[in-house]
Amino acid sequence: MPPTVSIIVPVYNAEKHLSRCIDSILNQEYTDFELLLVNDGSTDSCAAICDSYAGKDSRIHVIHKENTGVSDSRNKAIDQARGTYLQFLDSDDWITPDATKLFVRAAEDHCCDLVIADFYRVVGERLSQKGDIEEDSVMTREEFASHMMENPADFYYGVLWNKLYRREIVEKYRLRMDVTISWCEDFMFNLEYICHGESFYALQAPIYYYVKTKGSLASQGSSITNIVRMKLMVFEYYNNFYKHVFDETEHEKKRLQVYRFLVDAAGDGMVLPAILPGTKKLGEEHTKVCSEAIAGEGVLMEVYRNRKLLEYYLETAARKNGLTVIEASLLLCLSQPHQITTRAELADFANISRRALSLTLQKLSARGLLKVEDIRRADADPKAERIPHADPAESTANPQAAGRVSKSRRRQMKITLLPEADPVIEDLAAAQNDYDHARFKSFTEDELIQYARLSEQMKENIQNVLGRV
Repeated sequence: MPPTVSIIVPVYNAEKHLSRCIDSILNQEYTDFELLLVNDGSTDSCAAICDSYAGKDSRIHVIHKENTGVSDSRNKAIDQARGTYLQFLDSDDWITPDATKLFVRAAEDHCCDLVIADFYRVVGERLSQKGDIEEDSVMTREEFASHMMENPADFYYGVLWNKLYRREIVEKYRLRMDVTISWCEDFMFNLEYICHGESFYALQAPIYYYVKTKGSLASQGSSITNIVRMKLMVFEYYNNFYKHVFDETEHEKKRLQVYRFLVDAAGDGMVLPAILPGTKKLGEEHTKVCSEAIAGEGVLMEVYRNRKLLEYYLETAARKNGLTVIEASLLLCLSQPHQITTRAELADFANISRRALSLTLQKLSARGLLKVEDIRRADADPKAERIPHADPAESTANPQAAGRVSKSRRRQMKITLLPEADPVIEDLAAAQNDYDHARFKSFTEDELIQYARLSEQMKENIQNVLGRV
């Protein structure tokens, strides 16, 4: 049976980083794929590395060929691909463990022809997130083209590796890389593909680590004549693309925007600056996990494992929606059925400090995701209502102040999740499903029923004890 995804990796003299790339693919949560490694006449140990991996995993297929370039390598892999979808990587980059899963989920949930995703730009030990489209809905060809027009010659649109393609479209229209050019060949392929696609979706989560820094055309040995020829050829593709997407009148209105491509591509184009704004240290983009605790025994280790597993899946939803894991966790808590009426109870339920709770609620409220209302209780001290945040030190030194704080904590609150939170809650629900799927992987139906029965019994036991507290 053909795999769902064909993952294509051209390989040329990349022995230093090749294993990292392949390992990131083999460690994918989504496993229904084939991996096509195309050794483009490497003179280092890449051929042996590819064959070694293929000998250990039947999903890997190695194509050895003479050095004819990356475009020809991709074309030969496309010729042999069997998957419903095509996914591309460069051999010195790597992907997040959920990359292929998120790609396929987006394509199938939204029935779209192209999924485009955010990615990380890595420079040394620093990284920054790169994205463009913030629209979280299916786009038509015209809508997608309008987004692309806003940032002509942008890496986000031009490359192959942050996208998922339907192989049916690629084969139906015999779409391949142009082997006669060495600049923007990815972009030209994308333009042709988009002309035949009908629906598009932007995945907000960054799923790819881009570390390869390509040299300039001049440093690759291209003559001035060839450089000019290639750039004019690519612009002609770009201009014709918009003529195809828009009618003549609309194209005439947008002609100046189309010509911005020539300005943006005046240098080598399609190349990102050395580093983007909002950088962070490599590794800080993910929740930290203590490997010793994961492997440890005991009730506390079990609690830790479950918490970190949930955070791992919430992280994807958080990245997609521009939230921290703490903010996503709190929203998940609020989306569950509960009888919580005070800040102290909510902080306890969410397992965060009251200060962190207040800050998180403020941020979520500012984002328009929820509304917080304080409700006075009839037995609360009116004076205490005017002291919502007392200094703990003052409480210790001043018993009268401490008394007022105690009474102020009787204040109830009402939190309303606003319509803006609906898509976020959907993502959190998907994260919770992934969490359950990971925990119960390989369980039989009888085992799941038995687990549910035992869990209910344990719940009653715990309620019997804690109900007396």
